[in-house]
Amino acid sequence: MKLSRDKQENDNLLSRLLQGRLVSGDFFARYWLQIFLVLAMVLVYITNRYSCQRSMEQINRLNNRLEVVRTESIRIRGEYMGRIRESAMQRSVQEAGLDLAVQSQPPYRIED
Repeated sequence: MKLSRDKQENDNLLSRLLQGRLVSGDFFARYWLQIFLVLAMVLVYITNRYSCQRSMEQINRLNNRLEVVRTESIRIRGEYMGRIRESAMQRSVQEAGLDLAVQSQPPYRIED
């Protein structure tokens, strides 16, 4: 007898759920403010999480860009340092045919 009563209550609960009568309109009328506050808090939580994820993605994207720029800066600096070396400058002067040479004597200091 008890099994049939439990089955009947489960069927009743299931049928009320499917028909949309599980939560009555009276429930919403009594607790509308609490329901509104809970929904507002859920929306604020979702918004905060979304903006946090977007900020973290932007930070990761900018960190990757910074790493690329640093690598490019090191490459360009190395290339520049190679070009201003004395041997590279002498080679450039010879290729340009400027007839310049490195002095073998240090410059003279003229004093008054």
